[in-house]
Amino acid sequence: MAKSKRKKVLGRGLSALLNDTDNDIESVVNKNTENIIGNIIDLPLENINNNPFQPRTHFNEETLKELSVSIKELGVIQPITVRKIKGNQYELVSGERRLRASKLAGLDRIPSYVRLANDQESLEMALVENIQRQDLDPIEIGLSYQRLIDEIKLTQDQLSERVGKKRSTIANYMRLLKLDPIIQTGIRDQFITMGHGRALVNIEDSKLQLDLYKQIVKKGLSVRAIETLVKSFRNTKTNYTNSYLSPFIKQAAEELEIIFDTSVSITSNNQGKGVLKITFESQEKLQHIINKIKGD
Repeated sequence: MAKSKRKKVLGRGLSALLNDTDNDIESVVNKNTENIIGNIIDLPLENINNNPFQPRTHFNEETLKELSVSIKELGVIQPITVRKIKGNQYELVSGERRLRASKLAGLDRIPSYVRLANDQESLEMALVENIQRQDLDPIEIGLSYQRLIDEIKLTQDQLSERVGKKRSTIANYMRLLKLDPIIQTGIRDQFITMGHGRALVNIEDSKLQLDLYKQIVKKGLSVRAIETLVKSFRNTKTNYTNSYLSPFIKQAAEELEIIFDTSVSITSNNQGKGVLKITFESQEKLQHIINKIKGD
């Protein structure tokens, strides 16, 4: 097979990848290969092996059941993509949710688009399809970006070009991976949003990150409130975890943050004397605080 220059098609989406026939890839010697590659055929589920490069680690069982019900009624509307490996064996490239749901629905065959791909291409396609899904959580997206950089050896600029995302967008997702694992799990389980995570990642102290995370979950603090709180910590270089606050003052600060929907900081001495600081980022927010104090 003559070598040809590989096209940069990832930015155009998975469909461009699947239709690209100019890739320099390893071929499988099989007398039926030319009749299978590039076509959609019904394959027995037992002949399809799992994708060892699958970047996705979390599958919602409830949505899988819903998809299986739909497949029972309407069939598999969009074929999965597999690569030919040897004999009558295939390996999944993309479409694991459809494959899992088909098994739940009791199907024994599934429509499959068959192509040839080497290991790197299989990983690349699985990662790109993963990134383009609408139901991924931010941590999964960040992990997929990180794998494309680490395992495909792409720079952030090259990755930006291939997936059609701004470099700053990619960097924001990848920065979430610096968060404490507990906070990452909180984002994946939707206890907090990506916006909260982007604010928390600016705090280097892991214990402080966790303290703030617990406040967000417990009190339902908005992204704006936590951004203001983090900014206050960074500007004043306050050691949040070591500062002295009596239990009463801590509770008072927490209640005020809920009431005003903004960060409230209190410095106090052992005699109970101190300073109360309420932050605001606009005149409208200040008026909102005043109205709350007045009881309007």
